[in-house]
Amino acid sequence: MTIRYEINPPKINQEISLSDEETRKLLDKVKLRVSEIETKCDGIHFTDSVLGIQRVSPVTTGALIRKSNQKILITTSLRVRDKSLSTLGKLMENVFSNKLNGVLILKGDASPNEQKDSGLIPSQTVKYFKEAGFDKKMDIFLSLPNNPDFDKIQKKIEAEPTGFITQVIHSIDDVSRISDKLKPCGFKIIPCVLLPSEKNIKSAQFLKLDWSSYKESVIEFIKKIHEITGDVLITSPNDFKGAQETLKKLAI
Repeated sequence: MTIRYEINPPKINQEISLSDEETRKLLDKVKLRVSEIETKCDGIHFTDSVLGIQRVSPVTTGALIRKSNQKILITTSLRVRDKSLSTLGKLMENVFSNKLNGVLILKGDASPNEQKDSGLIPSQTVKYFKEAGFDKKMDIFLSLPNNPDFDKIQKKIEAEPTGFITQVIHSIDDVSRISDKLKPCGFKIIPCVLLPSEKNIKSAQFLKLDWSSYKESVIEFIKKIHEITGDVLITSPNDFKGAQETLKKLAI
């Protein structure tokens, strides 16, 4: 069973440059959290400025964790909205040099303070980095809706990423439909599950997620997903203790 846990790096003020020491201090909490769950999951996924809110780079965060943990799978999101191909190329090199396992290339949310858009398209960006040979160095993922119209995502399929990480899943049927279509083509499928808890209610409301079908049986829900795909990403942005308990139960 491959169980991954999603972590948002610390928020930062984009107008203030941080020293290496200040960045390390900010990441102390992340290091502690990883140390508390590293024996209960197989991988960590670090996000890239969710909702456009500036945070410590997921690559910087992943590199720090890799120094103290050589075994855990580490993947990161990389936004293309506010980065040039040159900048993304340097980040991809850093992912490889720091022995991280993969990247999720995605558009990224617009910043509340700046509507900057590089014009880059995730599927085309994946093609570019595949041509540069990065797919031989790491897994390269694209994002996928939880209930995709396969005709409308044809460009993502044609980009031939290693696989797809879904948006938050609503049901087992969502996973089965995606898996039946894409797994036979050789793609890895990593469904994302939002942990149902009181502290995560606002996130569920924002995502228009109805978790009533699995709220009382989340362990069984996750295990059923794993039976279909062999891989699951658990997100719990506001309830780390709840995530710890869930991961502990899954590890038994």
